Amino acid sequence: MRSILWTICVSSAFGVLAQPPVTSVVIKGSFDRFTTDELGNVYALEGDELRLFDPQGKKLARNSLKTFGTITSIDAFSSLKPMIFSGTQGMLAVLDNTLAAQGDPVDLTRNGFPQVTLACMSVQNSFWFFDERLLELTRVDAQLRPLAGTGRLDQLLGVTPKPVFMQEFNSWLYVCDREQGVFVFDIFGGYAKTIPIIGATSLEVRDGHILYLKDGIFHAYDLRTFDIELPITWLTASKEIGLRDVRIEHGSLYALYPDRIVIAPVAP
Repeated sequence: MRSILWTICVSSAFGVLAQPPVTSVVIKGSFDRFTTDELGNVYALEGDELRLFDPQGKKLARNSLKTFGTITSIDAFSSLKPMIFSGTQGMLAVLDNTLAAQGDPVDLTRNGFPQVTLACMSVQNSFWFFDERLLELTRVDAQLRPLAGTGRLDQLLGVTPKPVFMQEFNSWLYVCDREQGVFVFDIFGGYAKTIPIIGATSLEVRDGHILYLKDGIFHAYDLRTFDIELPITWLTASKEIGLRDVRIEHGSLYALYPDRIVIAPVAP
């Protein structure tokens, strides 16, 4: 990852639209959100239909989830076993490699978690929940038994957080608050630090970097040097019109636009 992320002069590239390589793969569709797994597969949501594509854009599976509720997040922490979550309905399900649910979807409200607004996967088939009422992060096992918790975050952090996204990576939990930054916790719920990334509209933690979009521009925060970089990619360092999300897997960059997903090598 370090070899493909380095800084450039913004003035030389600003205002230049993205020109994906001719070898790029285009997946057409008006997708609401997407994610990727460590194998490079794409999970793309359009309305209530979730689709799975391989890195070459071949469709592998689809599932219409009409009874699940509005899907607010997809987590492919475990390859070919994605988790889907509906924050509005408080519903969670783990899918298999055909996108079929493994067992019945879990109603968190009926299982003692009435106001979970964010969820993500964790190691050992466990999950992290953010409870908006209690202002608390809780890690639970597959049977929803509590394993760890932070206690009230407003008391711990000294601010009232409004997280919009969270992801676990290498046993660290990254919780993105667009106004306060990215809060980092260990696997036991211990608070570690706040990373000063403000205004991020998407976020991915990969190989020593936090990759994120801010004001339509692709950034990378180096977790070792604490530098914010503008990576050299075929997106350039400009504000890219219509760009909604960006991810990197195995040297390929995945970009979500209103009418397509583009997959191409990171470097121009």
